[in-house]
Amino acid sequence: MVAALALPLSLAAPAGADPGAADQRRVMASINAPGAKRHLQKLQAIARANGGTRASGTPGYAASRDYVAGQLRKAGYKVTVQPFEFPFFQENSTALLNQVSPDPTTYQPTPPDGGTVGDFATMTYSGSGDVTATVQAVDLTLPPSPEPGSTSGCEASDFASFTAGNIALLQRGTCTFEEKARNAQAAGAAAVIIFNEGQPGRTETLQGTLGQPGFTIPVVGTSFAVGEDLASPEGTVVRVKTDTESETRTTWNVLAESKKGRADRVVMSGAHLDSVTAGPGINDNGSGSAALLEVALRTAKLQPKNKVRFAWWGAEELGLLGAEHYVANLSDAERAKIRLYLNYDMVASPNYAFKIYDGDDSDATGAPAGPPGSDEIEKTFEKYFDALRIGHVGTDFDGRSDYGPFIEAGIPSGGLFTGAEGIKTAEEAKLFGGTAGEAYDKCYHQACDDLSNISDRALAVNLGAIAYVTLTYAYGNDLPGPENRTAAASGARTAAADHGHDHGLTR
Repeated sequence: MVAALALPLSLAAPAGADPGAADQRRVMASINAPGAKRHLQKLQAIARANGGTRASGTPGYAASRDYVAGQLRKAGYKVTVQPFEFPFFQENSTALLNQVSPDPTTYQPTPPDGGTVGDFATMTYSGSGDVTATVQAVDLTLPPSPEPGSTSGCEASDFASFTAGNIALLQRGTCTFEEKARNAQAAGAAAVIIFNEGQPGRTETLQGTLGQPGFTIPVVGTSFAVGEDLASPEGTVVRVKTDTESETRTTWNVLAESKKGRADRVVMSGAHLDSVTAGPGINDNGSGSAALLEVALRTAKLQPKNKVRFAWWGAEELGLLGAEHYVANLSDAERAKIRLYLNYDMVASPNYAFKIYDGDDSDATGAPAGPPGSDEIEKTFEKYFDALRIGHVGTDFDGRSDYGPFIEAGIPSGGLFTGAEGIKTAEEAKLFGGTAGEAYDKCYHQACDDLSNISDRALAVNLGAIAYVTLTYAYGNDLPGPENRTAAASGARTAAADHGHDHGLTR
């Protein structure tokens, strides 16, 4: 496999590049999976020394930042560590929800480590507390109407007769969970329970977000069945307990770029460095971070025609915040210099599929195509896989990773993905091996996303693809997209709802 990584430069000469250049051949041959695996071992050790996590806002992320920046500086890069503030949230221990009377019931929690979904879950940005009080229903629609539309808790007037100190029972509906919970807190609620609305597809346990810190009381989401159970009879007494940290903290992006190359033609690649709080994040996204770091280190001494910029993003798991901060703070002129963006998020899933971002929506799934030039990036990745006679499939730009802000800025984008919590199809199992009917990554967003959760083959193949495409565009005369591309938004949407990544429901 290590030897195979050197093949594409001779078998699939990229248009506009110089595939015969000795330095490119040497670098391509030097890039290998064991080098990336050593970075993963370091990230695992960092998590182990810091409570099992590398989430933004924790010491584990700061140590990950220092490791990546230190390796880049040793290689000769000028490194920029870009700070930004973000809303931090962590659930420290498993929540509790019990009906005390009239029918004593213990509801099953969804644990902080992302295990099996229970009857209820702590809302992201919930406050902490241990409350035993009477449940008071607020403007519920029971039985639910045929179509979603409950306004429960959406107006301050809904709480006109609310008794301070009670637990507010609210129903999912037309406004955000944040609005519901904020109105309840202002009315003196000691805790808030928001249950799913009840229509088909809206009955399961709510795993939602309140959007930002600022809540001082427990807020949990439940299934429709639990909410219906608590709504009757009047006078039901419940105990709610949550143990969380919710506040504004500082995190960082790490950026490095080549000393040589045209500054008006920037080839940019990125991977998010943070994990979720539940685990060490070795596949998600230590895999992309380690592969990108290995390519950056091995190409540090090259003299490319175009400027090559590498980025490791913070706070992706809370809504692509690092990439959004970076793009939002570029001037129009600097944004226009970025000719393309390449994204690597989860490139070594254990039950992998080799997925290339579908730049032109040729899969016709209805997801938005990337900006002009994204189709060219897709074809360049395909050329690598085809040269090695390795199968591949398309994957949509669905807004679940850090390409989102770049697409919105009109920057041609592409990248690789090996699957998250989605289920592998029979066709994919035939093409790639592995097990159909199971998740690509059964440890997605869990404590078990450790070194044992990596496919060495997927890591090696994708590492070669990253190196090949990086060198193709670093030395290319013809870069994707129109030469005089402006930084205007392409109209492509970002759906920062799920990850690759499930950032949580807001309403």
